[in-house]
Amino acid sequence: MALPKLTEEQRKVALEKAAKIRKERAEIKKKLKMGQLKVKDLLDRAGDEVVGKMSVKSVIESIPGIGKLRAAKIMEELGISESRKIKGLGANQRKALLERFK
Repeated sequence: MALPKLTEEQRKVALEKAAKIRKERAEIKKKLKMGQLKVKDLLDRAGDEVVGKMSVKSVIESIPGIGKLRAAKIMEELGISESRKIKGLGANQRKALLERFK
């Protein structure tokens, strides 16, 4: 599938939007790491474009005391694919995450 041809202005707008979203996601992960934000807060915002498209793996890795290996193990235990996004979680997966990270 070929990418659409964008004008210079459209390209600039798209790059600015992407940078803004990356910055917001970094801020969310920082708040998780500092304990200012809970997993429940993120799951409640799953319909939000910024939060909904975050990977569950990156969210779990941002929780204090959890690294890449432990996050992978937790996701396997909960039956969540490594590529799963927040808005793509099923009801049982959401419930399992909430139980795990109260």
